[in-house]
Amino acid sequence: MTIASNWWSLVIRGLVAIVFGFATFVWPGITVGALILLFGAYALVDGVVSLIGVFRASKAHERWGALLFEGLAGLAASAVTILMPGLTALALVYVIAAWALVTGVLEIAAAIRLRQNIAGEWLLGLAGVASILFGIVIAIFPLAGAVVIALWVGIYAVVFGVILVGLGFRLRHWKGSSPSGSPVTAPAV
Repeated sequence: MTIASNWWSLVIRGLVAIVFGFATFVWPGITVGALILLFGAYALVDGVVSLIGVFRASKAHERWGALLFEGLAGLAASAVTILMPGLTALALVYVIAAWALVTGVLEIAAAIRLRQNIAGEWLLGLAGVASILFGIVIAIFPLAGAVVIALWVGIYAVVFGVILVGLGFRLRHWKGSSPSGSPVTAPAV
């Protein structure tokens, strides 16, 4: 299964999210311009890693539609934030909210598909729920100050990153404990 053999990509995405999250805590007075560039860089890395997953899944003749849309959403969010740095804080909030909502829905869809192959898998679905909740919260409170938004982004990124790292290592363990090619379900958590 491609997602299990590419467990490392989830760990990389998670670690990048955690580093991004902690950067917002270290510099709480981050300017809107710096937040735009930092988020744009994160969305770009996330989108590229998802698109690498599309390539690998297509080579293995596995489903890759949700990964493609997730990667394109990351690239689109990155392009909007990096190519148009003059966006207002309000526009940035809505770009981040939309990205989080779309990514969350696609992560839940991927978790449902993953569940067909691995019994008891729920971490990717939890990451999707965290993304959706984050998107809703920042869409409801768009006029909060840049420091508060930076902290919300940081909290979300750390939580999301920890979940992805956990899922990645869980898939690594599952992949390593089953013989290649045999249909084995992972133990329930």
